[in-house]
Amino acid sequence: MNSDNTPSTSSRRQFLTASAVAGIGFPMIVPARVFGQGAPSNLIQVAQIGCGRIARDSEMRGLFRNSDMARYVAVCDLDSVRVTDAKELIESEYAKKFGDKYSWLKTYSDYREMLQDKSIDAVCISTPDHWHAQPAIEAALAGKDIYLQKPASLTVKEGRQMADAVKHTGRIFQQGSQQRSEAQFRLACELVRNGRIGKVREVYIGLPTDPSGGNTKEMPVPSNLNYDAWLGSTPMVYYTEDRVHPQTAAVRSRYNRPGWLRCEQFGAGMITGWGAHHVDTAHWGMGTELTGPVEIEAMALFPKQGLWDVHGPYHVRARYADGADMYISDKYPNGIKFLGDNGWIWVTRGAFSAVDMQALSASGGTGRGGPWARAIDASDRRWIKEGTKDGEIHLHASPNNDHHRDWLTSIQTRQPTVAPAEVGHRSNTVCLISQMAMHTDHPVHWDPATERFTGKGAEEENTWLSRKQRAPYGTDAVMAKAGLA
Repeated sequence: MNSDNTPSTSSRRQFLTASAVAGIGFPMIVPARVFGQGAPSNLIQVAQIGCGRIARDSEMRGLFRNSDMARYVAVCDLDSVRVTDAKELIESEYAKKFGDKYSWLKTYSDYREMLQDKSIDAVCISTPDHWHAQPAIEAALAGKDIYLQKPASLTVKEGRQMADAVKHTGRIFQQGSQQRSEAQFRLACELVRNGRIGKVREVYIGLPTDPSGGNTKEMPVPSNLNYDAWLGSTPMVYYTEDRVHPQTAAVRSRYNRPGWLRCEQFGAGMITGWGAHHVDTAHWGMGTELTGPVEIEAMALFPKQGLWDVHGPYHVRARYADGADMYISDKYPNGIKFLGDNGWIWVTRGAFSAVDMQALSASGGTGRGGPWARAIDASDRRWIKEGTKDGEIHLHASPNNDHHRDWLTSIQTRQPTVAPAEVGHRSNTVCLISQMAMHTDHPVHWDPATERFTGKGAEEENTWLSRKQRAPYGTDAVMAKAGLA
């Protein structure tokens, strides 16, 4: 799998050369007027791995928004149509921003080749869940800083390998848990950590569900898709569009929600899809970011027909060592509610600004409303109005409440991000073992220190922590080659 020989960019010069890719020796000069003081040589050079829906909605927007700090210099995808779309989108956006044609973005179909380019400083990985851990590990080993979409991995073992590789290499890593960079989530967690509600007794997390269905008819593999590589380390199965992502002439429809999200071969469903966000917030508030529950009990309904086989309606109870219980269900409002001895705090996505604070102030911090009434709410709204005080716990605040800017700032300072690899792995682990518990008829017991199941049935349960990896793909081979197995 080769690149399309588009000229490459140097992070230390203002000219471009294609010699590293195609052996072409002539330089392509980019006029200084294109970027002025923000010339690519002065910025963090970023490559995009995976150019689908999330990449376009999250990573590309985040990098466009922070073009004073970083620029895209390359894109990679196993679907050549998506590579072309990404190149056109990025070049068009930069042309509008900087007034000149920006047409030197490199394109790749194999991210491993892209990682060999020493001019690339960092990568954004926005691939399907089963392709999260391996490119993150390989990027770390190649000396690149990493922004990885959540969830951290397909399996607990892969997540541990990823976190260990990042630690070993010392790379800057940001998990795509963007709620950590949103003001209301940070405030809610600070209030809980500073004891406003007293001892945390229960946490309630509401998540959505996935639909059943999916066309099971075998179809020819599109000529623009490297399907074998797309399957990666997972088993070989026949191609059908609802198993992968839409193939349509309409650009907007090409980036609708893909079918792979609903297949257990490639992910775990909404328990990781949304759960990785909300469990991460719960851990941030509970102060359990580097540990996990000791017991999980779960039930779920699974589809009986159709292609899509991830869980439907579900209910999970996770007990922590201090006796707190976390409940996760599709029957609760979407968000997180912390309940303690002295009251409750609720937080969810949505607008949170000075307008909210003014309303709270006008009502004296009291008034009507339930946990569904605003982005952040509490049994005593004065807590929200007053916020945290000097001398109390203050959690990591992302610059401009911007998750991508937080990552870029950490690349510059070499200080930890708001969502490091170990934290992302721990949050995802809770989701993964919850999904495993959905397939049992009994509680499972977990040791967060060893990351193993314990007690009766543990021998079989521990086999669920990894999956057989189809050669030549997989994290096991990468870790072994690097001497980290």
